[in-house]
Amino acid sequence: MQLIPKSRNAMKLWSIRLAIASAALGAVEAILPVWQGMVPEGVFASIASATAVAAAVARVIKQEGLS
Repeated sequence: MQLIPKSRNAMKLWSIRLAIASAALGAVEAILPVWQGMVPEGVFASIASATAVAAAVARVIKQEGLS
Protein backbone atom coordinates (compact mmCIF):
# COMPACT_ATOMS: atom_id res chain seq x y z
CA MET A 1 0.00 0.00 0.00
CA GLN A 2 1.33 3.42 -0.93
CA LEU A 3 0.21 6.85 0.18
CA ILE A 4 -1.02 9.36 -2.34
CA PRO A 5 1.41 12.08 -3.42
CA LYS A 6 1.68 14.95 -0.93
CA SER A 7 -0.20 12.98 1.74
CA ARG A 8 1.47 15.14 4.38
CA ASN A 9 -0.96 17.89 3.37
CA ALA A 10 -3.99 15.72 4.16
CA MET A 11 -4.90 17.62 7.34
CA LYS A 12 -5.16 20.82 5.29
CA LEU A 13 -8.01 19.32 3.24
CA TRP A 14 -11.51 20.24 4.38
CA SER A 15 -12.81 16.84 3.34
CA ILE A 16 -10.43 15.17 5.83
CA ARG A 17 -11.26 17.66 8.59
CA LEU A 18 -15.00 17.20 8.09
CA ALA A 19 -14.68 13.40 7.99
CA ILE A 20 -12.85 13.48 11.32
CA ALA A 21 -15.50 15.79 12.79
CA SER A 22 -18.24 13.45 11.54
CA ALA A 23 -16.53 10.46 13.15
CA ALA A 24 -16.15 12.37 16.42
CA LEU A 25 -19.83 13.31 16.42
CA GLY A 26 -20.72 9.67 15.79
CA ALA A 27 -18.64 8.66 18.80
CA VAL A 28 -20.34 11.30 20.95
CA GLU A 29 -23.70 9.96 19.81
CA ALA A 30 -22.72 6.52 21.14
CA ILE A 31 -22.33 7.93 24.67
CA LEU A 32 -25.45 10.08 24.36
CA PRO A 33 -27.46 8.05 26.92
CA VAL A 34 -25.20 9.57 29.57
CA TRP A 35 -26.55 13.00 28.59
CA GLN A 36 -30.17 11.87 28.26
CA GLY A 37 -32.53 14.77 28.79
CA MET A 38 -29.84 17.42 28.25
CA VAL A 39 -29.62 17.09 24.45
CA PRO A 40 -32.71 16.69 22.25
CA GLU A 41 -33.00 13.30 20.53
CA GLY A 42 -31.49 13.16 17.05
CA VAL A 43 -29.33 16.28 17.32
CA PHE A 44 -25.97 14.51 17.14
CA ALA A 45 -27.18 12.15 14.40
CA SER A 46 -28.36 15.10 12.32
CA ILE A 47 -25.15 17.06 12.80
CA ALA A 48 -22.97 14.00 12.08
CA SER A 49 -24.94 13.27 8.91
CA ALA A 50 -24.71 16.87 7.72
CA THR A 51 -20.97 16.90 8.42
CA ALA A 52 -20.50 13.65 6.47
CA VAL A 53 -22.36 15.11 3.49
CA ALA A 54 -20.25 18.27 3.72
CA ALA A 55 -17.10 16.10 3.71
CA ALA A 56 -18.26 14.37 0.54
CA VAL A 57 -18.97 17.71 -1.14
CA ALA A 58 -15.63 19.14 0.01
CA ARG A 59 -13.90 16.13 -1.53
CA VAL A 60 -14.80 17.28 -5.06
CA ILE A 61 -14.18 21.02 -4.57
CA LYS A 62 -10.77 22.31 -5.61
CA GLN A 63 -8.97 23.74 -2.60
CA GLU A 64 -6.44 26.46 -3.27
CA GLY A 65 -3.03 26.54 -1.62
CA LEU A 66 -2.37 22.80 -1.55
CA SER A 67 -0.13 22.52 -4.60
